[in-house]
Amino acid sequence: MSARRLGLPRRAASQILLTQLAIAAGVLALATGLFLAPLSAQLDDQAMRRALAIAQSAAADPSLAAGLLGSAPSPDSPVQAAAERIRSATGAEYVVVMDLDGIRRSHPSPDRVGRPVSTDPRDVLAGRPVMEIDDGTLGRSARGKVPLLAADGEVVGAVSVGIAYDSVQGRLLGAIPGLLAYAGGALAAGALAAYLLSRRIHRQTRDLAFSDIAGLLAEREAMLHSIREGVIALDRTGRIRLVNDEAARLLGLAPEAAGAVAGRALDEVLGAGRTTDVLTGRVTGRDLLTVQGPRVLVANRMPTEDGGAVATLRDRTELEHLGRELDSTKGLIDALRAQDHEHANRLHTLLGLLELGLYEEAVEFVTEVVGVHRSTAEQVTEKVHDPLLAALLMGKTTVAAERGVPLRLADSALLPDRLVDPGGLVTILGNLVDNALDAAVGSAAPLVEVDIRADGRTAVLRVRDSGPGVPVARREEIFTEGWSTKEPQAGGAHRGRGLGLALVRRLAERQGGTVRAGDATGGGAEFSVVLPEALR
Repeated sequence: MSARRLGLPRRAASQILLTQLAIAAGVLALATGLFLAPLSAQLDDQAMRRALAIAQSAAADPSLAAGLLGSAPSPDSPVQAAAERIRSATGAEYVVVMDLDGIRRSHPSPDRVGRPVSTDPRDVLAGRPVMEIDDGTLGRSARGKVPLLAADGEVVGAVSVGIAYDSVQGRLLGAIPGLLAYAGGALAAGALAAYLLSRRIHRQTRDLAFSDIAGLLAEREAMLHSIREGVIALDRTGRIRLVNDEAARLLGLAPEAAGAVAGRALDEVLGAGRTTDVLTGRVTGRDLLTVQGPRVLVANRMPTEDGGAVATLRDRTELEHLGRELDSTKGLIDALRAQDHEHANRLHTLLGLLELGLYEEAVEFVTEVVGVHRSTAEQVTEKVHDPLLAALLMGKTTVAAERGVPLRLADSALLPDRLVDPGGLVTILGNLVDNALDAAVGSAAPLVEVDIRADGRTAVLRVRDSGPGVPVARREEIFTEGWSTKEPQAGGAHRGRGLGLALVRRLAERQGGTVRAGDATGGGAEFSVVLPEALR
């Protein structure tokens, strides 16, 4: 049955307040009852022991046993006088002395002297003390009975002392007001604490009902695991709260591990690297690029009110590849346009030579132009037998010539057509040549040299440039995602910078290889890539 049908408030804070008040009141009532029960038993035991102590003190008086043996039952006997004196002195309800036949020798009502006692006296006359709460001729009382001994130690009777049970109940009832006062104070303190807690819960739950909170949680789970964007929630200490299915896929986590990583530190799950730095907020910014395994990711991080954060991840791997291919295509188009322009100039020159009748000069001009292109193509194809790499180098040579930077192959370059992954090597070489061209442009003697050769099944690639070089302190930092000396391109197909060298290292490490930066002979930078098992 819902809270609305029961007439209860729907707000979570109000329901929690009422529940806490009910629990506090119930606990106090139970505690009070549990306290009063042993208190009543304790008061009964104290009253019985007091009665027994009075009876033992009376029985210890030798004159009481002597009077019992030396006189007959009578209201004027010395036994009656001694018993009444003890009763008046101790405040007991009665002090009754009986003989071995159970005949009263004393009683607060003198007319009952000489009559049998109202309870069975066999236990006490047998020499055993008795404590009990029972009903007698004077009403309910706490009793203590002890045997009365003669001088020779023989049982000659018994002494029974009673304390009115009304006094015991009065003590119990007298303790209740104080107990209730403490309970009321405790209840008031509990109610105040419950109210303050409910106010805090009211603020945290934004005045929602439990059903609303449950609905929001169900909607959140469905939304997080259905969207095609990675979502990671972190607490204020950098520990993972939640990882949705897409984030687990993008980060290379097993689907069943998405729930197991909750509560673990992000550094422990992903290890050190730029991805961890971006997600934990050590690297700040919007649309930050990072490489995780074979994927290029775009990450954004938003702090939460409790000190944690929510990070989103988007997969830009395919887009990045397409963008780089588009940039390469654009570079080739620019090179073809330049060649077209140069070709037109050469045709105009040839036409002018023919119109001037300089036929021998025209033949020499055409022979020179054709020979230059033929020698370049022959040089590349003789040293690089893989068609993809040869085509790449031819295209880069044309682009380099347009930019005024000579691109040449080293004399030692020689690579057979036995590559296991030519596409990966094309990506590595293309990125290194592009960076080398950018560095060499504007130098005093611009030059880019490529040395690619086989050493058994190992492919060794070196790209040298005449640029300013790479400082020793930054030779590891340059392979970090996002590191770049160039500004983002306004019209480039992919505006993210600082991914080229990071991708080169990832591709090399995926094949068990290494990438290092160093100094080139004569100045500039030299990048060396070693790929074991790269050739069949």
